[in-house]
Amino acid sequence: MRWSAIGLALAMTAPAGAQAISSFGAVHGNVAFDAKATLGDFTGTSESVSGRIVGAAAVEGVRGWVEFPAASLRTGNGKRDRDMRSSLEVEKFPVIRFELDAIRAGAVSGDSIPVTLRGRFTIHGVTRITAVRGWGWVTATAVRFHGSTPMSLLDHDIGGLSKAFGLLKMQPDIVVRMDLSFTN
Repeated sequence: MRWSAIGLALAMTAPAGAQAISSFGAVHGNVAFDAKATLGDFTGTSESVSGRIVGAAAVEGVRGWVEFPAASLRTGNGKRDRDMRSSLEVEKFPVIRFELDAIRAGAVSGDSIPVTLRGRFTIHGVTRITAVRGWGWVTATAVRFHGSTPMSLLDHDIGGLSKAFGLLKMQPDIVVRMDLSFTN
């Protein structure tokens, strides 16, 4: 399927206050994070995403959300996964969620458009405003976004980053990546 930024660019230049034109609710893809630790860098990934984007004829009207169970994050290391679920307190804070508040779009580049998603990440029960930079593609039946943002786990009150009396440490600064396709 060829993605087209032309539709997104047209939607973003329409008059403010226009009626909603699309709702995209089936989500495919993943949310991941890249981290650094004493024993080497690693990535955690969840493909258990759900969400919705409601499009409007003007970029100011686009809203949405993406969420996934915190316990669905996997790094490929069972011990690390157990430690991560403990640090995230997944029983107490079972969902990680991003609420889309606004989109800032750049100039169309080929079949894509650079975008910055402005919104709020809620992780470990703490909500922080963030900007996720990336690229968007739109067709009549789908919207795709691929982007990333740096984040500090300390901003979300996540502890337990040090084990074995401080010999094993995970750095609090991570990069969160999203690769999501919404279809209607």
